[in-house]
Amino acid sequence: MALDLDASLSLLRQCKYLPESDIKALCELVKSLLLEESNIQPVQSPVTVCGDIHGQFWDLLELLKVGGEPPETGYVFMGDFVDRGYFSLETFSLLMCLKARWPDRITLLRGNHESRQITQVYGFYDECQHKYGNANVWKSCCQVFDYLNLAAIIDGRVLCVHGGLSPDVRTLDQIRIIARAQEIPHEGAFCDLMWSDPDDVDTWAVSPRGAGWLFGGKVTREFNQINGLELIARAHQLVQEGYKLMHDNGIVTVWSAPNYCYRCGNVASIFQVDDLLDASRSKSLSQNAGNGKAAANDLEAGGVGGSEQEDRFGAQHFKIFEAVPDQERTTPARLNLQTTQYFL
Repeated sequence: MALDLDASLSLLRQCKYLPESDIKALCELVKSLLLEESNIQPVQSPVTVCGDIHGQFWDLLELLKVGGEPPETGYVFMGDFVDRGYFSLETFSLLMCLKARWPDRITLLRGNHESRQITQVYGFYDECQHKYGNANVWKSCCQVFDYLNLAAIIDGRVLCVHGGLSPDVRTLDQIRIIARAQEIPHEGAFCDLMWSDPDDVDTWAVSPRGAGWLFGGKVTREFNQINGLELIARAHQLVQEGYKLMHDNGIVTVWSAPNYCYRCGNVASIFQVDDLLDASRSKSLSQNAGNGKAAANDLEAGGVGGSEQEDRFGAQHFKIFEAVPDQERTTPARLNLQTTQYFL
């Protein structure tokens, strides 16, 4: 009997997890879809780009409310769907169900937490074990992890990736030939795409995370120039204001888990890419950033402090949202959240 995706979506939106047989069928369906997709999945604008979710199910529903429901709105989710939040299972199940229902409107990228090793430490494994009484669903989800896209490219100009760049990757073609159907390695290009962070360094520096690298503005500028990119969008780091532009606006961090771990007090954002980035138009907009209309557009777009940086992106803008109030969300009876500090 075929899985009823609409019925599954209705159940999941109530923060109820699917029967074991249904979630296994969903995993197989999504895996078959991902098998047909590329390491760098091409996406056309308009599309909305999202950062880490981390099992914050009710905040994911808020994100969809703010950004617009599929299929009217297309989404790129840049990984880290699970761990730390109360509802990793329901969160990943909902995202898979949206992918299965509208495969051309939902793109799911792999993050460093879409990993067998990491999920056994930071919550997702224990959650599956608790809810199903066995690890079978966790194993099925991990098989899906192995086929998630490594990156997406919007209109050939905006690269979306969970973490960042790698000293082993100079061109997009070097990402396209990575064998992605495996557990995330401990080093090398695949690892770095999941784990690296932009920083105020010249080129490359050792990452305090113990995986990936810190990379500087020179690296970002050269990579964008070589590959004909206007922007890299990535997630992976908590940003109190929801997003952060760096390296002469060549890279942006998008963070989509408000009040992260239910204690950080941050707002979240989504990045709406409405059309091609046009360099000459961006320059013109930047020169006119001081006029009243541009300032008003900044505020409408949820720009942080009316910053001029957003003008570089023209019709593309960020939407800021806050965590769902406690009275509008449910909390599981048994709490066992990891509060390990590495993300800070």
